Amino acid sequence: MPGPAAITRDIKDIIDAGSMTGRRWAVIGLCFVIALLDGFDTQSIAFTGPAIAQEFGIKPAEMTWVITASIIGMTLGAIGLGSFGDRYGRRKAILIAVFLFGIFSLVGAYATSPTQIIALRFLIGLGMGGATPSLLALAGEYSTSSKRGLMITGVLLGLPAGAMLGGLIAASWLPVLGWRGIFLMGGALPLALMVVIYFLLPESPAYLVSRKQDDGQEQARKLLQQMTGQTIPAGVRLISPAKVTHGGSIAGLFESRYRNVTLAISAIYLFNWIAWFLLLQWLPTALTTLGLEKAQAAYGTVTVNAAFIAMALPLSAFLPKVDARKLLIFMFLVGIGVAIGLGLAGNSWVVVFSLIALAGFGIGGQQLVLNYLIAGAYPTQLRATATGWGIGIGRSGAIVGSAIGGQLLSGAGPSGYFMALAIPLAIAALATLTVRQAGEPQGIPAPAAH
Repeated sequence: MPGPAAITRDIKDIIDAGSMTGRRWAVIGLCFVIALLDGFDTQSIAFTGPAIAQEFGIKPAEMTWVITASIIGMTLGAIGLGSFGDRYGRRKAILIAVFLFGIFSLVGAYATSPTQIIALRFLIGLGMGGATPSLLALAGEYSTSSKRGLMITGVLLGLPAGAMLGGLIAASWLPVLGWRGIFLMGGALPLALMVVIYFLLPESPAYLVSRKQDDGQEQARKLLQQMTGQTIPAGVRLISPAKVTHGGSIAGLFESRYRNVTLAISAIYLFNWIAWFLLLQWLPTALTTLGLEKAQAAYGTVTVNAAFIAMALPLSAFLPKVDARKLLIFMFLVGIGVAIGLGLAGNSWVVVFSLIALAGFGIGGQQLVLNYLIAGAYPTQLRATATGWGIGIGRSGAIVGSAIGGQLLSGAGPSGYFMALAIPLAIAALATLTVRQAGEPQGIPAPAAH
């Protein structure tokens, strides 16, 4: 005669029913700090690039290889370590990523040739790109349903905040520390943070349950008790009901129920990031070409990232109440207007910096909407893989944007460079319209853990 059925509880229900306890806030805060240092390292090349070019006698157009090497590394890192995080744990993936961008940034301070800089920026990029998917997935899995979008956005803001911090440091300390000093700082801080991560950053309880092993059940119970204050009896089996045939692999993103949203998000990421990185990586150079001093030009990046941060939290609170596709279309139209305006503004600095600030919404802000959609579109077994895939596709666009910036500035001048931003934004807007015409993709509720 069969025994009584085991008592099961959906881990999603347990996580969502609780409140944002101190333990949860600590995880979100640590993820933010990691993203902050990631953003600092990501953008450091935009600030130090002119000094590196001067020391090694590299022409501006040739700096494309230095910038592009980072982004190729980020692309491979996002896809590879994103999938690794789904298979082997968010915590392991984050530790590997932080080690990579810390150690190779440290080594980069002692580079003696452009070839070494290119190789090291590629290796740094593996870590920088690889951290983001697991950071966002972990933030989503430690948040309640009502706060999930806000928490994911908060962690994501670490990237532009780190870039903004890098701009402020470059403007103030680059003449004193030199580019090598900036690299040393960008390496030493992440390596020191690894100690904190090792002892304080927990694994995702949803991931532990998805492994379907007894030790994972016990670890998940302990984490849930710390997160929520609830005691989960040993006789209760925790479950994660979403079934994914190819969990932790790219193939899972193209199962029938996820294929449409995967293709749609990929297209929007691709062209949005062409525009975003074309702006971020070459903005200081464009402003210098228009007549600003190098130190003052760094404030262009500070401005666009500060504006991104200022609008991000209100936007994340607004997102659940609106049609995300209509919001994306509006944002792309704003971005196109910004690009045209910058192309016509010349060196009217008040107008230029006002439009640069607006670019934080109209060119960069779409990433918030896309990450929000990803958090709700996929189950735990695919979430970091999906985020890594989307970011990896975006990084492909970033490679294109970074690669063509030097040629645009050389061939069309600052005006032509700024106006060229409108082209990928228009294509991304058309891709968003295609999503709407195709009907609602499957699997896009408000962000929730599965």
